Amino acid sequence: MIPWNLMAIDKALRASWAADTCSPDDVARAAWQSGNPAWGHCDITALIVHDIFGGDLTVGEVHCSGEQHGFHWWNRLPSGVELDLTREQFREGQTITAVRVVKRPPGRLPRRWEEYLLLRERVIKHLGHLPEPAV
Repeated sequence: MIPWNLMAIDKALRASWAADTCSPDDVARAAWQSGNPAWGHCDITALIVHDIFGGDLTVGEVHCSGEQHGFHWWNRLPSGVELDLTREQFREGQTITAVRVVKRPPGRLPRRWEEYLLLRERVIKHLGHLPEPAV
């Protein structure tokens, strides 16, 4: 097995994001575009990073022009370092507020399970075997 580095993980995720794994909530605001591939992928990307590194899942409210526009997810690694591989999707002055740490739901996700599995499968094609999801 070839050891991974953060650049390889980031590259695998970027190559795997697509319209069919984008959050429908975000697509309702703006269609997924290859020029902004992180758009609508924060939740399932954070879960895959959690599969690899463990740590905490962090979520905050996204606000733009005084209105809430959904939620944003990222990771806090066991070292305490916060890692957000999808923050770049916000290009219109969005801010993140009401940040909190949440527990990963055990087993099958209540939302976006199919998209998570599809993204995970694509990332595995780039990296090889991934650790099983942490529960």
